[in-house]
Amino acid sequence: MQYREIGKSGIQVAPLAFGGNVFGWTANEKTSFNLLDMFVDNGLNLIDTADMYSTWGPGNKGGESETIIGNWLKKSGKRNKAVIATKVGKPMGNGKQGLSKKYITTAVDDSLRRLQTDYIDLYQAHEDDPNTPLLETMETFDMLIKQGKVRAVGASNYSASRFEEALRVSKEHNIAAYQSLQPEYNLYNRKEFETEFEPLCLRDDIGVITFYALAKGFLTGKYRSAADLDKSPRGGGVKEYLNERGFNILNALDEVASHYATTPAAVAIAWVMARPGITAPIASATSNEQLNGLVKAAGISLQLADLELLNSASGYE
Repeated sequence: MQYREIGKSGIQVAPLAFGGNVFGWTANEKTSFNLLDMFVDNGLNLIDTADMYSTWGPGNKGGESETIIGNWLKKSGKRNKAVIATKVGKPMGNGKQGLSKKYITTAVDDSLRRLQTDYIDLYQAHEDDPNTPLLETMETFDMLIKQGKVRAVGASNYSASRFEEALRVSKEHNIAAYQSLQPEYNLYNRKEFETEFEPLCLRDDIGVITFYALAKGFLTGKYRSAADLDKSPRGGGVKEYLNERGFNILNALDEVASHYATTPAAVAIAWVMARPGITAPIASATSNEQLNGLVKAAGISLQLADLELLNSASGYE
């Protein structure tokens, strides 16, 4: 498997990341351990989580995903096989949020404790904090790298203008810069990334770790009508895709999947992986069967004709 570098960080990762938002939500600890073992035993290594995962689960308060990953790292002894990416900044309750120096320095120690590790490979700003100067945030990240608590930093949910400004601030002050961006990107949601972020990331050699590679599950093909929305807890988020363009994309995925004897989900992920500048799409699984499909996706190299078919079906104005 050909690994890719996250920006200019020196961190090498397989071209598919495991989304840890399911840990402590739709996957309990035992299931999560099995999935993580299977993931790294297949040569994949990038595990993406956040301190606030999974606050939305019944009875959860945040930190559940990191805690499960930490327990797995301790039990399995596979820290050297894993690249751990987590995030800071979104609300954790009781006013705990943002990207100030005071908050980040506390939050990183909390994440390290839950993860039961001495360092975080990729520490990401989960969302922009307009109330904190970019210089303060980047100087704090620079300090964490020098302390050895973090290897590299990235950003998620930034506007293109703010992300570019953050890069400029880091360059002007000769401090740590964002090495990665985590945007939404998939066959259905293409326009914002391709028009606003892709040129910037290619220009500055920024690693791109995309989320919602399967458009909240729509691109698996299991949601083909309104009647299908009750098939899973996430079905309600798929309704927006049930339109002519969405169905055209599913038809193209079906056709290409038949060429490779695989699933629409695997093809959708392989399409993201084939896009210039993409480091790794993030995808989640809650069963060995689902994860096996993701693993197979990492090995698919789509032919030009198939890429053109998918690009045409998912075209936008």
